[in-house]
Amino acid sequence: MKKTLLLTIVLLTGVVSAYAQKYAEIKFETTVHDFGTFSESAPKVTYDFKFTNVGNSPLVINQAIASCGCTIPEYTKAPIEPGKSGVVRVTYNGTGKYPGPFSKSITIRSNAKSELVRLYIKGDMKEKQ
Repeated sequence: MKKTLLLTIVLLTGVVSAYAQKYAEIKFETTVHDFGTFSESAPKVTYDFKFTNVGNSPLVINQAIASCGCTIPEYTKAPIEPGKSGVVRVTYNGTGKYPGPFSKSITIRSNAKSELVRLYIKGDMKEKQ
């Protein structure tokens, strides 16, 4: 009887502590941005991906990695408290690239429950006239 009671208490404690875990959770307004058509004479375009920490623990972005060197991500470095927002600014630089359509990805690594999130940009750089 004592063993059964002890086992029940241990199991309940484990279940309660599992539900009491605090997690950061990142939620982006959008994960895809289309720059549309732009000219090779103005080859740099930028977009701010806005996000909110919808978890119950501070969110820290550890890394933002672009799929190629022509795409530069910058991000909020300070911890984002629950309910607060931040930005991942992505700049595509088409200087020296062939005109035409492009599609790039940016991988965000954080301490959120979903550790990895991918953002995507696309567009069409037209040849300068």
